[in-house]
Amino acid sequence: MDFIFPDLGEGVTEGEIRKWLVKVGDSVKRDQSIAEVETDKAIVEMPAPVAGRIAKLNHEEGGTVKVGEVLAVIDEGGTAVVGGAPSEEVPAEREGGPASVVGELPVEQPPAPTSRPAADKVLAAPAVRRLAGEMKIDISKVKGTGPEGRVTEADLRSFSAPKAAPAVQPKFDLYGWVERVPLKGIRRSTARHMIEAQTASAQVTTMDVADVTELVALRERVKAYSSEEKGVKITYLPFVIKAVVTALKKHPYLNSELNEEAQEILLKKYYNIGVAVATDEGLMVPVIKAADQKDVYELAKELMELSEQARSRRIDLADLKGGTFSITNYGVIGGTFATPIANHPEVAILGMGRIAEQPVVRNGEVAIRKVLHLSLTFDHRVLDGAQAAMFLNDLVRMLEMPELALMES
Repeated sequence: MDFIFPDLGEGVTEGEIRKWLVKVGDSVKRDQSIAEVETDKAIVEMPAPVAGRIAKLNHEEGGTVKVGEVLAVIDEGGTAVVGGAPSEEVPAEREGGPASVVGELPVEQPPAPTSRPAADKVLAAPAVRRLAGEMKIDISKVKGTGPEGRVTEADLRSFSAPKAAPAVQPKFDLYGWVERVPLKGIRRSTARHMIEAQTASAQVTTMDVADVTELVALRERVKAYSSEEKGVKITYLPFVIKAVVTALKKHPYLNSELNEEAQEILLKKYYNIGVAVATDEGLMVPVIKAADQKDVYELAKELMELSEQARSRRIDLADLKGGTFSITNYGVIGGTFATPIANHPEVAILGMGRIAEQPVVRNGEVAIRKVLHLSLTFDHRVLDGAQAAMFLNDLVRMLEMPELALMES
């Protein structure tokens, strides 16, 4: 059967063959992984849809396979044979090759290898052979695309067509040397997704600061216990997620989606929080499902696991879907304010800057406090600035008094 590269969802249209886990002639079981394919989201293993023998691998390692194309051919009735190389086809039954006998079991000996079939052994119709002669083409050098590798008239014309020379890209421009880096994988996906988000919505950013001195003290108090008793590293992010979910329940339009076709705003009653993770390949946004039903320790553990999977590109595609609101913590790098882009079709994203010591006026006196800079980008088509500001006000209040968010159900 033809193993068609499936639609993996999330806008994935193609993948790059990173590694074949089998070779032509190998026997495979159903659901056995036969290839590692890198999409612009993650590296996924492709499981065999049926048991059988690998009859053909249609792409080389490093090649691109598009959704709907044949990834490999599996002979469901075949058994293991001596393997070949990608793009080499092995027929279900071998011809030639005498069988030797070991005990009472006949063992088929593979035929002696040949470099290329002779012209009279090539599968082709008489008219195609005549045309090959007229065109002065050695038909044995033509790769057939017809049934069972049969050479067609189109194959001859394609073979004889002048091959365009590969475009030579200069290694310099008018001002000096340059390095060319292909736009692919996560970076290409990010570029496409950002343009979509900007053109499909009217995004505005509002900013505020929170005095998180009490939150910093709380984290310090529980940090050792979290590591020793719970086995997780507590960062500020789980507390922020708890506060965000509480604020979203009070301001549901920030946890929504605009359905333009139906002209409806979908207020979502579940809270799946996406968290941006920087990887060597680019930014990925794993999603914590049902964040409102998890405590700080559960959130911390899931954050750690999803972040590690994202950085290794071994994350399940399901863990990159279904977000209702996102958070990006650029403060760990050192930024303060920013204008993050909402992860379409979500309508809002919270940006976290660094926590820094700053002089703050409290009760008429200047004090040095821990301050967190916040940026909230929202879709102005779905909500107005007043709603966004009220959301930020509630969020700031809970970050300044973290026990409020922790007490919410």
